[in-house]
Amino acid sequence: MMPQTTVARVCSHCDGFPVVHITTGTTAPDGQRRTLAAACPACRGTGTRTVPAALVRTGK
Repeated sequence: MMPQTTVARVCSHCDGFPVVHITTGTTAPDGQRRTLAAACPACRGTGTRTVPAALVRTGK
């Protein structure tokens, strides 16, 4: 059996919701709200974190 080097897990900071849109409070001329996208800084917008295989083997 080949050892696995990394395991992808759901990011603990964003719980798998890596990008959110925040309203700015202003509206566009057509009535839509203006929003800004904010990505999770821990996973950089991917929603997953990689954990070294050594930590997985020890159960951390």
